[in-house]
Amino acid sequence: MTRRLCASAHLDDAFARYVDRALTGDRLDALGLSLGINFVALARHARVAARRREALDSRLARLAVIAILSFLTGVTGAVNGHWSLVWVAIFGPLGTYAVAWTLVHRKESVGRDTAREVFQATEKPERTAPPVEPEAEAWLGELKRANVLPYADAAARTNPFVGSGAKLKEVVWQPIDVSRPADAPGGGKLPLLPFDAVDLHTYVARHLESIAGLPGLRAQNRLYVLGSNACFLPELVPDRTRRPHARIPSELVRAGLENPGAGMRTHLCLERIGEGGRMIVSMYLRAILQPPSLTWEVAAYVIPPLDGRFLRVDRLPVAPRERWWSLVRYATAHTGPYLRGSLGRVRDRRAWRRDHARVLARERKAIDKQHLLYDYGAKGSLREDLGAWDAAGYAERTDAQDFLFRLQQGVLVATERFLEDHHVDTSSYDKALQVISTQTYNIGNVSGPSIFGNDGTIAVGGQQGPGPHGGPGPHGAPAAGPAAP
Repeated sequence: MTRRLCASAHLDDAFARYVDRALTGDRLDALGLSLGINFVALARHARVAARRREALDSRLARLAVIAILSFLTGVTGAVNGHWSLVWVAIFGPLGTYAVAWTLVHRKESVGRDTAREVFQATEKPERTAPPVEPEAEAWLGELKRANVLPYADAAARTNPFVGSGAKLKEVVWQPIDVSRPADAPGGGKLPLLPFDAVDLHTYVARHLESIAGLPGLRAQNRLYVLGSNACFLPELVPDRTRRPHARIPSELVRAGLENPGAGMRTHLCLERIGEGGRMIVSMYLRAILQPPSLTWEVAAYVIPPLDGRFLRVDRLPVAPRERWWSLVRYATAHTGPYLRGSLGRVRDRRAWRRDHARVLARERKAIDKQHLLYDYGAKGSLREDLGAWDAAGYAERTDAQDFLFRLQQGVLVATERFLEDHHVDTSSYDKALQVISTQTYNIGNVSGPSIFGNDGTIAVGGQQGPGPHGGPGPHGAPAAGPAAP
């Protein structure tokens, strides 16, 4: 997936600009999880592509000025009787257009060649582009191992798992009585072995990959913090005028599980990325241990494959004649609009940078001088923005169904084994299992057994299914592609 996105940055100027600003631009709020994308590599290629387009616009803007001056010179000469200057009004714009056509042709040719090289090269994509700012790269590198995520205050009304895609379900499972000891083999009762929620999280994270049969499963505890509360953790926001870190000491993550509250909770995050990164299924668990019962808070989400715009690198013409004709058609169709809008694009780009810097300076001043309580929370993720449900085929939907089924079975089996290892009578677990495992859900039009509660069919990707009593079930909306900032 990283290769495809890096290649797409060289083919899609709006996407390159969007990524460059999102990943390396100065900001105060957190960035969503990388979810299988090498942000360092993507940031490097986006910077190269964005600067290539900026250089083109700067050259075209100068040519536009020359064309305008040539035309005005010729018209002024004609009015004043200097007819020789009329040729300047004719050939000046034509010459600048020819130069502009050559520049557009060359820029597109270089972009396509670079995209193909990045997509097909055996070398890692982050090594095929120059680095960006060291501070930005260090921050992006932290996101690979993020164990904390501040989420925007607005998300607290829905869910803290920003950027995880379409919601399948959020539910608290049936409570399990963990106060009764198991029977001893020779009669009597086994002594209960003490445990806490941290022990259970650690056991599930360590064994779930093998139990569920999901190689490559990512399982780790992550602290989710309300964005406006992030400043109360100095390890997360050491400088209130800078963006938050993506990693904090593990003791704080543990504390968010032992003593949840104040907008801070630790969840066991399970992420399974499908073949080629096309489908991403996430499950978030939190063990709620309040003697004499144990239950799981469960949330499941899915992100669809990349939008079709990122498949362009697969369709680039490679035969010499077809490639030549494609570039000629591209340059001919785009030179006029590019030339006419170049001055405006240069002006808008400078204005955006100036306004963005002014807004950040004002916010930093308010934080520093007026002690403003700032919302540092992320509002989404880059991967979520790039997904599209119309790109999810049968194979992706069935893979997602399989992942969810294996995750639910793995969590249930791991919980049972953990309780047995601690000499807990699992009869209450067996009764709860019957309630948990009898529902259905739907991803697209692929149905299967569900662990997610009592609301009946769950539809994702525009497919709506009936609830258990004939009523409609919830459905997930397609994720929007990135708008050009």
